[in-house]
Amino acid sequence: MVDMRTRHRGALGRAGEDLAAAHLVAGGLDVIERNWRDGRRGEIDIVAWDPRSRTVVVCEVKTRIGTRFGTALEAVGADKLRQLRRLARAWLAAHD
Repeated sequence: MVDMRTRHRGALGRAGEDLAAAHLVAGGLDVIERNWRDGRRGEIDIVAWDPRSRTVVVCEVKTRIGTRFGTALEAVGADKLRQLRRLARAWLAAHD
């Protein structure tokens, strides 16, 4: 059974990802994939394409309702950045 806090966190995370995707699209990027998983190695929240710079953009979305547990930026440390780089390489290898 899923408790209310888990359900709330999931809904909050999805809402944050929806907002982030809309922000990217408003900025001229094309969202090409969401919640891409590389097996058990991890997940990329959003993969986007910037047609102006011809760049693939990998986005980690952290949604917070306050700063009691730190800011969203503080939640992405060196380990998470290393994981995102590995996932980005795996995504690129899986897509032309």
